[in-house]
Amino acid sequence: MDDKTMMSAVLGNVKGMCDLMMHGAVEASTPNVHATFKCALNDMLILQNQIYSKMSEKGWYPQEQAEMQKITEAKQKFANAQ
Repeated sequence: MDDKTMMSAVLGNVKGMCDLMMHGAVEASTPNVHATFKCALNDMLILQNQIYSKMSEKGWYPQEQAEMQKITEAKQKFANAQ
């Protein structure tokens, strides 16, 4: 397994943990449990961003510029939905 594949797997796992922590915070039955999940979510989001940044630096997570037409279409779609 090469470094790119391993980092992609780690990033996917951390994203999954973010999802679990977010749902834990939403479903928390007490303020203490909510605060604990919220803190854990924040820690996971920081870790996710660090992994993403490192992958991006290495060119393993390329970014595309969105076409202005697609941005305008998305804005119109959601503006009409309101």
